[in-house]
Amino acid sequence: MRKRFLTTVPMSSEETLIERVRLKFPASIHSPGAAVRVGMGDDAAVVRLRRGANWVVTTDAFLETVHFLRNIHPPEAVGYKALARATSDLAAMGARPRFFLMTLALPEACTGKWMDSFLDGMARAARGYGLTLIGGDTTKFPSALINLTVIGEAAPERAILRSGARPGDLICVSGKVGQAELGLQLFLQGLHRKKSWKNLLEKHLYPEPRLVLGQWLAARGRATAMIDISDGLSTDLGHLCRASGVGAKVFAEKIPMVGVPPELRRLGLDPLRLAVNGGEDYELLFTVRKNFFGRLPPKLGGVPITIIGETTRGKKISLIDSSGRSEPLHPGGWDPFRIRSSTKNMHPSEHSEE
Repeated sequence: MRKRFLTTVPMSSEETLIERVRLKFPASIHSPGAAVRVGMGDDAAVVRLRRGANWVVTTDAFLETVHFLRNIHPPEAVGYKALARATSDLAAMGARPRFFLMTLALPEACTGKWMDSFLDGMARAARGYGLTLIGGDTTKFPSALINLTVIGEAAPERAILRSGARPGDLICVSGKVGQAELGLQLFLQGLHRKKSWKNLLEKHLYPEPRLVLGQWLAARGRATAMIDISDGLSTDLGHLCRASGVGAKVFAEKIPMVGVPPELRRLGLDPLRLAVNGGEDYELLFTVRKNFFGRLPPKLGGVPITIIGETTRGKKISLIDSSGRSEPLHPGGWDPFRIRSSTKNMHPSEHSEE
């Protein structure tokens, strides 16, 4: 299987490679009312701006050995996840995705079947999110590097920031947390081939940005602050609290955690630790006024919404167990610049592969 991913097809020119990208992302331009006036193939794209909307723009890097391992992660999943994680930033602002640009740097080994499968995964994500590829750049590099700029739109003054929470707001989270980290650990420990655990890999390989929920909250002005869980609940809650100038108390027993089979628990995969410090779930973490929570549905688009705590005065962030005992909730999620003293909770790049 590995040889299939590493098969190469000689590239006669960069133009040939760009044409293969273009074929995966067809777009109709110059039609009456089309938003894209000039797409791929020119020096820059030309896009018609829609009246009454603010543009919401984000950029995200997805790097081999830092965010994925080419020898264990399927290229289709790499393409899908690269766009999903970038688009999740728009979900966290309550924005609607519109366009994206891609800078793609690849080694020779990735210019054949690996690239085709990678583009298939990204094209599937683009269709699902309503995104149109309007340009980018390509080059050759010793490892695979993907950088995406994703552009969305939001109604004026409707984009949800991290900075709007106030003391006494309820802290809510969508879906379950810890699922992506569980899948990552299965890959890193060589347990991902077990058929009965295949469903545990899904969130790690194919995360789903919560676009419907984010747009619903923005349209109704329900959320006071919001962030997506990319670096881990403990870390991203810290980002939100610092931006809003508040503290928080989180109740451990209320956190919607991933179910971990007993045999994996015996390997040290603890559901609470996965939920608190595991990243890349791309669920939404948001705050609402207490008097608004009754207007939130228990589920939206099939995704549950759970209250896990509330914001407080001061700067302290605490985790409270079932007996009422409180301890500091330090940021234990992903930070590429943090010095680590153990092998636990490392990113894929920090694990050696045979």
